[in-house]
Amino acid sequence: MNNDSIKVGISNKEGQLGFVFTKGGHREGSGRKSIGVTKKVSLTLTEETWDKIESYCVENKQSRSEVIRNILEAFYS
Repeated sequence: MNNDSIKVGISNKEGQLGFVFTKGGHREGSGRKSIGVTKKVSLTLTEETWDKIESYCVENKQSRSEVIRNILEAFYS
């Protein structure tokens, strides 16, 4: 990285100094948008049920979180 790549500037948060990159880096509003509140949960299921969930994930190209979220949302809809 050469000296022209980084500048020191004022951050968008409370006037703090921060590094300002000429390309890439954090930008206000960038990144994946939140779909809700994240809470970590430990879930105990039988091996058979986990296998069914994993198979469904692979077949439908969805993450485990997406599948379980869809099941819960369908139940509470």
